[in-house]
Amino acid sequence: MTFSVANSGANASQRRKVMVVAEPTRESAAALHYVLSHVIFENDILYLLHVENPTFWMNRISYFMKQASMSTHTNAAGESGGSNDGVGGGCIGGNIDFLEHMKNACELVQPKLKVKALKIESEARDKGYVIISQTKMLEIDLLVVGKRQSLANAILRQRKNGLMIRGDTAEYLLEHSECTCVAVQRKGQTGGYLLHTKTHRNFWLLA
Repeated sequence: MTFSVANSGANASQRRKVMVVAEPTRESAAALHYVLSHVIFENDILYLLHVENPTFWMNRISYFMKQASMSTHTNAAGESGGSNDGVGGGCIGGNIDFLEHMKNACELVQPKLKVKALKIESEARDKGYVIISQTKMLEIDLLVVGKRQSLANAILRQRKNGLMIRGDTAEYLLEHSECTCVAVQRKGQTGGYLLHTKTHRNFWLLA
């Protein structure tokens, strides 16, 4: 069974613009897997959008540099396999090149699919606002985002005077996106997906 809201009644002869919010997380990988296996057609255009706060990464890199410096002074100069390996490219490098890995994975699964990887640097605290601005500018038909359900997110979805107080990016996009938006939760490796839209919640889809 196909989620009709996600497909928007499209067929293989119609070209659509589909955007996936790309992050180095399991939730984002699940959203991309859902799109490739249930939504996208080879004549569609797939956008992988990553919104990055450069100030955040400057602070993160500075922190790791300090940790590496402390480790260097603590360990003997001749030791191998010290803590530098734990500080190095695993976190920083992974966040720098993960977007290209996602793009390559899409092209491997669907070689004829047109994939565009976009990285936007923004100082804005509201990542959701930046994403929605991009969907409007690129005239996106369908926006897909990975979603992590937690007690904190449920609490943060409380409303005040009809407005969202604060919530995760997925909830913000579901509430404010002008194009069709689907938030995806993966239920185990073979358990399927829980899909959410602004008007439909917890729609179950088998993998």
